[in-house]
Amino acid sequence: MKSVLSALAGFFVTAGSVLAADSVYDFTPDSISGKPQALSNYKGQVLLIVNTASKCGFTKQYTGLQLLYEKYEVGGFAVLGFPANNFMGQEPGTNEEIQQFCTARFNVTFPMFAKISVKGGDIHPLYAWLTSHPNGAPVSWNFNKFLIGRDGNLIAHFGSRTAPGSEELTAAIEKALNQSAP
Repeated sequence: MKSVLSALAGFFVTAGSVLAADSVYDFTPDSISGKPQALSNYKGQVLLIVNTASKCGFTKQYTGLQLLYEKYEVGGFAVLGFPANNFMGQEPGTNEEIQQFCTARFNVTFPMFAKISVKGGDIHPLYAWLTSHPNGAPVSWNFNKFLIGRDGNLIAHFGSRTAPGSEELTAAIEKALNQSAP
């Protein structure tokens, strides 16, 4: 853990260093259109942060993610998609191509962000924070899911094989939604 923390010490985000980040709200990644999007805009909501890819065996999970978003959005839930090309080049497109693919093929309406790296030396600070958090884990493949509570803290990590409609994930989302905002 100490070596991971040392490696992260050089990363900075809008609100300070990754190590000083208190919650997901301290990060401001770029939206898929390239504009900074403060995650503090989602304060009080339950979030499911997912690293996505368009040429992966799990790509069909976009359908389930969209269904989750539609089902729970009114209760204060959002799915946030972060395209990444870290696994066998399965997200080779530009942000524009990714947006077009998600809209045309899967009718995605949940927020999508600019393509980032979710592991390695160029890991995005948000993912450095998620993967080093006590409730987190390193991203093992595309479509890993990080569940964030209404307080902006990481509740749980789910691997690629956990389907968006699985009982395990939906139960965790519903539990988080039933907790009041701080």
